[in-house]
Amino acid sequence: MIEDRWVDKDANDFVKRYQEKGISSDLALRVYTSRLIGSDPDLVMHGGGNTSCKTEVEDLFGDKQKVICVKGSGWDLATIELPGFPALKLEPLLNLRKLEMLSDKDMVNVQRMNLINQASPNPSIETLLHAFLPHKVVDHTHATAILSLANIPEPKAILHEIFGDSLALVPYIMPGFSLAKIAAEIAENNPQAKGLVLLKHGHFTWGKSAKESYSRLIEQTNLVEKWFSDRRRKIGRRSKKGLKSNYRLLISRIKKSFFDLSEEPAPTVVIKTCIDDGISAQIDKHIVNGITDRGVATPDHVIRIKPKPWVLTKSTQRAGQKAINDSLKSYISDYKNYFNKWSAKADESKIMLDPKPKVIWVEGFGLIGIGGSIKEAKIIMDIAIQNVSVITASESAGGFHPVKNQDLFDMEYWSLEQSKLKKSISLPLKGKITLVTGAAGAIGTAIVNSFTEAGAEVIAVDINKRKLEQSGFGANVQKRNFDVTDEKTVENFIEDLVHDFGGIDILVSNVGAAFQSPLIEIEMDDLRRSFEINFFSHFRLAKLIGQLFIEQGNKGQMLFNISKQAVNPGYNFGAYGLPKSTLMFLVKQLALELGSYGIRVNGINADRIRSGMLTEEFIAERAKSRGMSAEQYMSGNLLNEEVEARHVAKAFIDLCLLERTTGHVISVDGGNIEASLR
Repeated sequence: MIEDRWVDKDANDFVKRYQEKGISSDLALRVYTSRLIGSDPDLVMHGGGNTSCKTEVEDLFGDKQKVICVKGSGWDLATIELPGFPALKLEPLLNLRKLEMLSDKDMVNVQRMNLINQASPNPSIETLLHAFLPHKVVDHTHATAILSLANIPEPKAILHEIFGDSLALVPYIMPGFSLAKIAAEIAENNPQAKGLVLLKHGHFTWGKSAKESYSRLIEQTNLVEKWFSDRRRKIGRRSKKGLKSNYRLLISRIKKSFFDLSEEPAPTVVIKTCIDDGISAQIDKHIVNGITDRGVATPDHVIRIKPKPWVLTKSTQRAGQKAINDSLKSYISDYKNYFNKWSAKADESKIMLDPKPKVIWVEGFGLIGIGGSIKEAKIIMDIAIQNVSVITASESAGGFHPVKNQDLFDMEYWSLEQSKLKKSISLPLKGKITLVTGAAGAIGTAIVNSFTEAGAEVIAVDINKRKLEQSGFGANVQKRNFDVTDEKTVENFIEDLVHDFGGIDILVSNVGAAFQSPLIEIEMDDLRRSFEINFFSHFRLAKLIGQLFIEQGNKGQMLFNISKQAVNPGYNFGAYGLPKSTLMFLVKQLALELGSYGIRVNGINADRIRSGMLTEEFIAERAKSRGMSAEQYMSGNLLNEEVEARHVAKAFIDLCLLERTTGHVISVDGGNIEASLR
């Protein structure tokens, strides 16, 4: 059951905080209940649902003007603030109801024309429905229980059984002007109604205040949930035997299929799994009963998870890689046929989306989401779980019967969604799972930040927990604190990468430590320790990740921070230069051995970068011994310019993007003839 999370004190705090900014209490409470709704996954899923409030604002002349404030595009209800509710002049929107037809393009234009602030985000596509309903506050959600009811064959009788005449039913119509008109007419023809159920779509409630609409939303949803809970069939649990040992093999075979069958040279495949016993048991039952390709719980979801999941039966899994590839080929072929059939009947040309699946039902295992980033994979997984739950509940009450393929196609290839594709700009490393070692140092920090800005999903590893926590990395950077010279820990970490994300795409092996001593005086333990950090840690990661790349068919890449010491020894730095020289040889050897798999291996030779190794004290000492200032020492190169950590990070990015370069080492030192490689 869904908890009513309204708390008077919290609501009053919202009102007080907003009043200090000159904002009315009705808008403050609109934000408050929107957050309550958005933070409950049983009510709305990522980006789903929308809320509104009708109020008044003063124009430049001090005159009151009626407006509707409605959720704007790109805002998450769970964290929304007032700027996420663009205000539109209400009267011009209400006048639109007199029209017989209004295209989506014209509707969007009219809505933008009536924004109070032209810098506001685009209002919800369902703005007109909110406007046409004559209530101060309106909430629209996609609760699991309501979707379950909305997808059964005969919901009207059940709706009347539960609610009498206090909830009205709206037939399925694609969101937009037509739905807004018909829903408003049905609401008017049922003046006793306190909400609407939109078939195959969702739920609307309203009220004179934010609290009243929210309370109705919770009450109505819980009544439907109770009705289903009394009828929901018990489903058994599946055995976990052998799951752990088969996990990596299964994930690697799936990823290999995606890589083998992709039309892109280096596709991004981020995997999120759900092996919850209950969900897995439901999936197994649906596969056995043949309920695998009927559609999705609400057409809104098709944009995220496509019209149907890819189903991997136990027999296909047992048959091996070729059978899995053939199964994926069949899915892709079916999707292309679906696209060709319905796009031929469309009024305008369509751009086909990636035909590969977003969701996989794996018999005997669970649910897998495939995204182009960690965030997208998680969103897909959450929506996929909700869809499984809706199917199960609907099947227990007459059967799951969502909208048909043409309606799904119309939603998936909606002109408004297609226009977003044409405008979208993808970052060069978007979604690439990237491991950076030595991440908390000066160079490591610059690498992490540069790769994050390029769209990569960065896992930052460092032995120094305090520095890692104080690094200031963005919220999307995954931080891991461990010693990369610990063999068992590294092995477990690679397995964690497979479990958490499906694997890795880029290794930036940056860790290093300078050991300063004349070679004839150095202790053997110190020399061995230098090799452990400066060579063997790199080698161990390269070996394990190289094996994973080959296993998954991933044309990934490895990048190593070597050092100019590899070719241009520094006085008393032999214990550092020896493993670095070996590391440079490793780059070339790996490039030679892995090139046939499409795996690229490159490195950077940097010099005189302010870092944990090149401290201010060390710089001052070296500069003094040469009779120059610290600035002169740091810019002592052919360009007479100091080389900074950001320059090294930029070189790593550049190497990443050089698609036909491997076995190459770039010098980033401002020019040093003695350290040049050619």
